[in-house]
Amino acid sequence: MTLARSLPDSATEWWILLGTFVLYALGRWFFAWSQARRDGDRHPVRAAFAEDDAPGASSAALRGGFGSYRQFFGFVGSTVAVVLVAALTDGRLRVVMLWIIVPLLVVALSFLDFRQARKARSGAGA
Repeated sequence: MTLARSLPDSATEWWILLGTFVLYALGRWFFAWSQARRDGDRHPVRAAFAEDDAPGASSAALRGGFGSYRQFFGFVGSTVAVVLVAALTDGRLRVVMLWIIVPLLVVALSFLDFRQARKARSGAGA
């Protein structure tokens, strides 16, 4: 008996997986855009796309670890929440709960990553 899942078999599962990554990227972009608008940037869209080009912004990704305990517990907590919903529910309730909880968790994690990158940029620029 194995608990490992194979790669998705249907196109729908691949679209759902791709949609998760797109939702994360859109969340990061939106948070960077709104921060640039709050800071009074003349071109907030350009600033949002150039967010990760700043020196020191991706140092956590380069070292392969979490930048803060919030990121670590965010990922662990999200994993636990998804596993609990998947294990304790069945049928349509499982599908509905996962369609509600997964996007919320993905956006929350993108916000945590955005805050960590913003903190790294402000520390590198000071």
